[in-house]
Amino acid sequence: MTHVFIISAPSGSGKSTLVKEIKQLVDRLEFSVSYTTRDPRGSEENGREYYYTSREVFERMIKRGEFLEHADVFGNYYGTAKKFLDDAITRSHDLLLDIDVQGASQLQISLPEAISIFILPPTRQELENRLRRRSSAERMTDEAIIQRRLETATREIEKYEEYDYILVNDRLDDSIDALKAIILAERLRATGREPSRADEHEMARLAESRRLENVRPSLGPILESFRKR
Repeated sequence: MTHVFIISAPSGSGKSTLVKEIKQLVDRLEFSVSYTTRDPRGSEENGREYYYTSREVFERMIKRGEFLEHADVFGNYYGTAKKFLDDAITRSHDLLLDIDVQGASQLQISLPEAISIFILPPTRQELENRLRRRSSAERMTDEAIIQRRLETATREIEKYEEYDYILVNDRLDDSIDALKAIILAERLRATGREPSRADEHEMARLAESRRLENVRPSLGPILESFRKR
């Protein structure tokens, strides 16, 4: 059985770093590289961060029904090709999708069995700090772009209740451990077998602690830090 894991987060929340780390820690897990019409940034390479293509080619792919989901974000298209899911099913692997809330909403309709995970920054100020550090590293210090991303983050965070799991990415190592636990716990759940070993019990406990209903009571200060602005 192939599991589909959807990961969404505001820009700057550390999602890409989490995905990079988890790919090295969990076997039989494939990562879908999205298509986009935006230009590469910094050291990005075609086929690694994204498949970069023209708007005309992207729109032809839409017409041919080649995407699981697609969205227009900041004036550029982003989309997940169906072929990645087909390939994962063929190899009996799970598929990890790094997509924004627009794309996630589409997939939650077309693939209701997908497991969805939302990454939250610890505060709005920390997200702003991360965005500024990243923009500086990419030599893109346009203040309007930073503010637009913060405004978009505020809107995206309001969608957190549409996800199965919530990870507050405060300490990277803790977030990696929690993400790994979620993936392995969902695999175990699909077998119908209850945790039996000590490590399985700990894995299930850690995953359960990140379920939406268990995290929601502690999210007030994070959400309020965004609403104040």
